[in-house]
Amino acid sequence: MARPRTPLLSRERIVAAALRLIDAEGLAALSTRRLATELSVSGPSLYNHVATKDELLDAVVDSVIGEVDLSMFGAPGGRATPWPDALRDWARSYRAALAAHPNIVPVLAQGPGRRPNALRLADAVFGHLVEAGWPRGQATRIGALMRYFVTGSALASFAAGFPADAEVYDAADYPHLGEAHRLAGHRGTVDEGAFETGLEALLDGLVLRFERLAERPQAGQS
Repeated sequence: MARPRTPLLSRERIVAAALRLIDAEGLAALSTRRLATELSVSGPSLYNHVATKDELLDAVVDSVIGEVDLSMFGAPGGRATPWPDALRDWARSYRAALAAHPNIVPVLAQGPGRRPNALRLADAVFGHLVEAGWPRGQATRIGALMRYFVTGSALASFAAGFPADAEVYDAADYPHLGEAHRLAGHRGTVDEGAFETGLEALLDGLVLRFERLAERPQAGQS
């Protein structure tokens, strides 16, 4: 019996094709018609696997979240990394996943919704912080803070936002931006350095806060 010329259609194949399209051309390029063309199938056949475009986008976002390493939080009952190091390693992995798929970040930034990988991520971060001794309310806020920081860092390049034209930065108007035209040429170094500086500043502040918590009575903390 002859093999089919194209792989059988599946939800996984649809999601992977949608992500490739978004990576290459942005969110606006995603449509049922375009995706069907990319997969060499009829448009209606897609609806056997994903009911709506919103459902498809949720699945695409969740596939990106699935790339984030959560091993530093440990398996239930197993050994986990100390919470400051765990947050650092997780934030770097999270940012790497978003940096690989920057066009999906605006959708991802809306929150976990019903996405299984996103909920597992939230559960891992929250659970690890609570087990380390953070009050539940503060653990929730720290998880939110870290997510805001990582997704914000992935939304755009700070360095690329400065034109490479030196004439833009008239010394009479911008006396401290004489070298700003060079920033775009060092985009990776500037943006990565900004992320690492911010990450370490956040963690340093959280460590100090955690130490102060240990010095106070536990009752009433939230």
